[in-house]
Amino acid sequence: MISGEHGIGITKLEFLREDEIRPFREYKRKIDPEGRFNKGKLLANADLRNAYTPSFALLGVESLIMEQSEIGRLSNQIKDCLRCGKCKPVCSTHVPAANLLYSPRNKILGTGLLIEAFLYEEQTRRGVSLQHFDEFNDVADHCTICHRCVKPCPVDIDFGDVSIAMRNFLRTQGKKKTAPGTRLAMAFLTATDPATIKLMRAGMVDLAYPLQRLGHRLAKSFGLIQDTVKHPPATLGRPDVKTQVIHFLNKPLPAGVPSKTSRALLDIEDDALIPVIRDPNKVTEDSDAVFYFPGCGSERLFSQVGLATQAMLFEVGAVTVLPPGYLCCGYPQTSGGDEATGQAITTQNRVLFHRVANTLNYLDIKTVLVSCGTCMDQLQKYQFEQIFPGCRLLDIHEYLREKGVHLEGITGTRYMYHDPCHTPIKHYNPVKLVSELMGGKVDLSDRCCGESGTLAVTRPDVSTQVRFRKQQEIEAGAAKLRADGFSGEVKLLTSCPSCLQGLSRFEPDAAIKADYVVVEMAKHLLGKDWLKNYVQAANAGGIERVLL
Repeated sequence: MISGEHGIGITKLEFLREDEIRPFREYKRKIDPEGRFNKGKLLANADLRNAYTPSFALLGVESLIMEQSEIGRLSNQIKDCLRCGKCKPVCSTHVPAANLLYSPRNKILGTGLLIEAFLYEEQTRRGVSLQHFDEFNDVADHCTICHRCVKPCPVDIDFGDVSIAMRNFLRTQGKKKTAPGTRLAMAFLTATDPATIKLMRAGMVDLAYPLQRLGHRLAKSFGLIQDTVKHPPATLGRPDVKTQVIHFLNKPLPAGVPSKTSRALLDIEDDALIPVIRDPNKVTEDSDAVFYFPGCGSERLFSQVGLATQAMLFEVGAVTVLPPGYLCCGYPQTSGGDEATGQAITTQNRVLFHRVANTLNYLDIKTVLVSCGTCMDQLQKYQFEQIFPGCRLLDIHEYLREKGVHLEGITGTRYMYHDPCHTPIKHYNPVKLVSELMGGKVDLSDRCCGESGTLAVTRPDVSTQVRFRKQQEIEAGAAKLRADGFSGEVKLLTSCPSCLQGLSRFEPDAAIKADYVVVEMAKHLLGKDWLKNYVQAANAGGIERVLL
């Protein structure tokens, strides 16, 4: 009656009256006089006062050092875990066929034990073992920061936030392990100088991407990667370099990435000028003025996403204001554990946007648009209502839906939709919204794509496990769409630049094509040459450059 899977009544004992528990105690004394079965349980003083926990009481009472440290605050984030396991089914890194060890529940258990080890070594002055930091890195790395675990959690523990806190702790201690590819990616995202961005893009996209695809073909021809794709090995700690390289090569990076950034194509790279883009033939006094924050992925890497967003706004007659120069929202740095840099970028951007608002005070900007879910999550902290009074923060697809823009009569192509872990669509049901925009039913393709920002270069082994689960979803979804004999193209749409890269890596194996919702709309509504036509129209008098 009062026993449970994770305890023998210790949390319920204090709520029972003596007359309710007495029959049990008498029976137990009769059949188990020596107290061998569940020793001490459900007897006097068997409540939480004597319960064993991972020394959280010591953190608050005995250890002043830990109480004032980052590790103490970290323990406070996970202390309420009930060990119920409701987080496991939704966790991106909990892939039973590949890895059972890194569900949020298990990571909380591991984190509690590591905290206890830190506490013991601090109290005994033995010196903290470097192995503990390695284990902390391992637990923190096995997280995509998708935040899915918080929804089913009965005590609202968000292990995504816990992982970020762990990464920050490791960085402040000088023990954060960062892969060279991750450092390069962060440098690319943080850079604001156009020449630096062009140079890094040439090295990373124009050179490294083709080399990775070549490495993938060679590794596949030698039979090095097939087993890791079909049967991802379980991880326990960080694999050696050879194993990580094999994991990095097992899915090809996308080909056909645009050769230039969107700003380079439109000649608006000067950070002293505010680009204001509009179609002079369509703009009226009643036209919307919107502030569009493209973010790194939609501007520096997959520039067709940023250009498709601008082209659709151009088409509906909106006045589009872009930030001056290349900017990052700060989310990649924050989620990677460099909170100080992320906060500095956020503060600098907010100050800059106030200057933009003051300069363009003649425009009544009521909508701030994004085309990236991580940008949406970070920009929610910018307090835009204080920058553009009365404004709202919206995804481009939600805005197009409000304007009544949608496709009709699409034949020869069927669609699935991958809703990003950081979905930018906040005001509508994402699948229903995309179905409306595409003019027909669109099925959801669940689970994380495995790219997760820089996860695919930070821990390719973890990414392989996540992708294994995603590929099952994609193949099942595509088979369902083809079940009636349909032989046309199956497209997997998304609304996140990182997911676009991640999903494109499934194309050879899953017989699908990955694309962006707004790009697909631009192709059908504006024609196959939409990008070239928009760039020409914008450069032919559609861009006003306002001095900041």
